[in-house]
Amino acid sequence: MIPVSVHDRAELAALLRRDPALHAYELGDLDDFFWPWTNWYRLGDSVALVYHGAGLPTLLAFDGPEHVGTLRELLDGLLVLLPRRFHAHIAEGAEDVLGSRFDVASNGLHLKMALTDHDRLLRQEARGEQLTRADLPDLLALYETAYPGNWFDPRMLDTGQYVGVRDKGELVAVAGVHVWSPEQRIAALGNVTTHPRARGRGIGKAVVAELCRRLVGTADHVALNVKAANPAAVALYTALGFETVGRYHELSVGG
Repeated sequence: MIPVSVHDRAELAALLRRDPALHAYELGDLDDFFWPWTNWYRLGDSVALVYHGAGLPTLLAFDGPEHVGTLRELLDGLLVLLPRRFHAHIAEGAEDVLGSRFDVASNGLHLKMALTDHDRLLRQEARGEQLTRADLPDLLALYETAYPGNWFDPRMLDTGQYVGVRDKGELVAVAGVHVWSPEQRIAALGNVTTHPRARGRGIGKAVVAELCRRLVGTADHVALNVKAANPAAVALYTALGFETVGRYHELSVGG
């Protein structure tokens, strides 16, 4: 079977909604906000996305263990269509396919987590105020200090789904989204960080709790990605009511 290019958002949504928590990022990318920077491919029920809106292209290809064989076939068929250099997020069990054509460096195993226990979330302290474009200089300064090298698109502030905590006027913690789609009723957390001098005080956990409480009003599924080798972050999200729903490898591909 040969992978086919897909341009029908309804078709893609039906495929991705087989597991909306696992495919939260891709579902969000169906929105007009992201859609112009996307190329989609399918083989059977497996879907791959190449996103072009964040510097180097990023290949996203996820599926459950029972479908990893089809996902491997899909990736193998895409090898000749992929750019020379890109990032890749590939479901565990299919991460080696790209190595047959490209030089690949691993950035580690990551977990996909989804909010499943709202009662646990509501028991946590929540703090934070909505951030706007007016807060952009302070936000960029915080990322430079506390989260250098992260991917942040200032357009995401326009979603209204970024919240922060200030200490004596200085922004010291933030929680935001990588995707948020009221139409698909999906959200994926991202760009979460706390200033080094404010860590260990529960502020980071409280600001994530505040954002999640806001998101559950517009999203049936709230998800996130986190490094498996970051037990502190995994424990924080677990305490807020998240559980692991998938595992994948982040890769840097090409020279």
